[in-house]
Amino acid sequence: MVPEEMKSTEEKAGKRGRGLVIVYTGQGKGKTTAALGMLLRAWGRDMKVVMLQFMKSATSNYGEHRAARRLGIEMVALGAGFTWHTKVPDKGRSLAVELWEKAREKITSGDYHLVVLDEFSYPIKYGWVPAGVVLQTLRERPSWVHVAITGRDMPAELIDFADIVTDMAEVKHAFTEGIKAQPGIEF
Repeated sequence: MVPEEMKSTEEKAGKRGRGLVIVYTGQGKGKTTAALGMLLRAWGRDMKVVMLQFMKSATSNYGEHRAARRLGIEMVALGAGFTWHTKVPDKGRSLAVELWEKAREKITSGDYHLVVLDEFSYPIKYGWVPAGVVLQTLRERPSWVHVAITGRDMPAELIDFADIVTDMAEVKHAFTEGIKAQPGIEF
């Protein structure tokens, strides 16, 4: 057994291992679903987790929100919906910037083992949150903090920086056959 005074800051905080940056991108379904699976897996290992959703509104009540409330998992949705559906694109920008500040604080605090930034490719793609600022935050985060980022059209800088990148490719989707989104499957 290692004496307390010889333990590293990470060990004293109960943090071990090297934090990874994981990207789920591509045109296919499953990016958020994969991140939720990882979130649940980490939570099941007594890791402190949080998901910040950049496109879903604060009033969202999808399946993942209901489950998170029941399990006591922190989930923060603060978006204006997808910008091509909103009549007030500036609102989407201001909400994304506000949520990024919260995300940055959570990533750098060292209080979390896993921070998920859901649909975060869009605020970067639209120039609302500069990719350079995101990369700087990822470089400066505590060594044990994992960050998962989801969204289509992920900027090349994030793909290059990430430790794991999965590109979800659509092979076939029921939507193209006229089948609407299903509760518990898409939302």
